[in-house]
Amino acid sequence: MTTIRGAAAITGAASGIGRALAIELAQRGCDLALADRDEGGLKALAAEIGTTRKVSLHRVNVGEAGDIAQFASEAIAAHSSLGIVVNNAGVALMGTFEEIDQAQMDWLFDINFWGVVHGTRAFLPHLKTKAEAHIVNLSSIFGIIAPPGQSAYAAAKFAVRGFSESVRHELSVAGSPVKLSVVHPGGIATAIARNARTGVGVTDNARRAQSIERFENAAKTSPKDAALRIIRGIERNEPRILIGNDARFMDLLQRFRPGTYWAPLQRRLEKMAKGA
Repeated sequence: MTTIRGAAAITGAASGIGRALAIELAQRGCDLALADRDEGGLKALAAEIGTTRKVSLHRVNVGEAGDIAQFASEAIAAHSSLGIVVNNAGVALMGTFEEIDQAQMDWLFDINFWGVVHGTRAFLPHLKTKAEAHIVNLSSIFGIIAPPGQSAYAAAKFAVRGFSESVRHELSVAGSPVKLSVVHPGGIATAIARNARTGVGVTDNARRAQSIERFENAAKTSPKDAALRIIRGIERNEPRILIGNDARFMDLLQRFRPGTYWAPLQRRLEKMAKGA
């Protein structure tokens, strides 16, 4: 069991799952080092948490390794008891492989994959000095299944999964006090779809609107419920944290039909998107 105490560092903390995690961890007695590019969102979050916990705010672009290194240095200096790191920040990109260019794919990988790698590397030496510590890396259900139109996102989230599982095994073999969980959320009611970039080859604005509508109809889990599930996973040292009935269903389907899951899954997703 990992005890929720001391301080936690969270990237992508100004909104969505990161914001909900900050609030829930603060209520459990954690001090917080909160990182995001949205300084206004961070300040609003800090105001909501109040003065009962020590909160430091850090403007960070997780796509820049230097920003993450500076964040780690400042967060550790501000919170010597820091023992939980949540690499949560992420972005989305709409379009098939042929509709997105290499620069867009690199942009997404810099944030969704390399941001996780750099965050893990920057904090790990400090975490290893603790009696117990925990790293939480956000993948996605699209790190388990890979639908069409998500080639960049799925590739990055599969990479997060593989990286995290290998590092977790390395820490275990070394007898490290650091535990590592990889999180696979299903549809979470956040603004990630509305904030998604569109592939340079996408010319159909109606498709973008339809994609957002389908996501929001299917996203049944609230950020708060996602945060509570992650906290429970930390406390139990769960190696894999699935969030939502949709994620659990897709995970099982992929296990039973690893090469042919898409046809039945597409039918299920269409029903979910229509609220059936």
